[in-house]
Amino acid sequence: MKPAVALASGGLDSSTAIALARNQGFEIHALTFDYGQRHRCELDAARRVVAALGISNHIVIRIDLRAFGGSALTADIEVPKGRPAGSIASEIPVTYVPARNTIFLSLALGWCETLGAADIVIGVNAIDYSGYPDCRPEFLQAFERLANVATRAGVEGKSRYRIHAPLLHMSKAAIIKAGSEAGVDFSLTHSCYDPSPAGLACGACDSCVLRRRGFEEAGIPDPTRYQ
Repeated sequence: MKPAVALASGGLDSSTAIALARNQGFEIHALTFDYGQRHRCELDAARRVVAALGISNHIVIRIDLRAFGGSALTADIEVPKGRPAGSIASEIPVTYVPARNTIFLSLALGWCETLGAADIVIGVNAIDYSGYPDCRPEFLQAFERLANVATRAGVEGKSRYRIHAPLLHMSKAAIIKAGSEAGVDFSLTHSCYDPSPAGLACGACDSCVLRRRGFEEAGIPDPTRYQ
């Protein structure tokens, strides 16, 4: 089994990407970030999902991106609610966290070097979240090139780093179907950007809207606990 570092947020997309990579024969090393996010209950979700998928090596790293702010997820900025699903991807939303995926992938790359791994798995999607600049194919391709010139293993030719984004061109419904077939228990996942103190999903933020629509279109019961 080839080792791979996988970003595990506890959300629907990352959980599906991890399950697909695991089923393809990768030995998954899961990496989760406590970055000061508003929806901190996703950290517990990440632990639940990783454990349920039988992954034993899981690291949670704390990086407080609230020091920079600039996002509704890391600053005192209201999370948008009630936006039509069709308009969600029309512009870069205020829930975008500046340079988040660049930071996350950089740390994943560092862990890859120490593990002797050449593969990074990330659950980004360019269909529903095309407004996020760090979820685009161009970004992933650029980071992959960077990884191979910015590391000792890459320069010495010991590794050829690859970024795996199996969900990149899939609809939310297709992701849910693939995750279900791959063995993901979606009741363990969390997607909401603005949950209640009890961890209940708001049902109205962009992430909730897309998640709910995805389950409806997939014809699979939505296990999400909404307020």
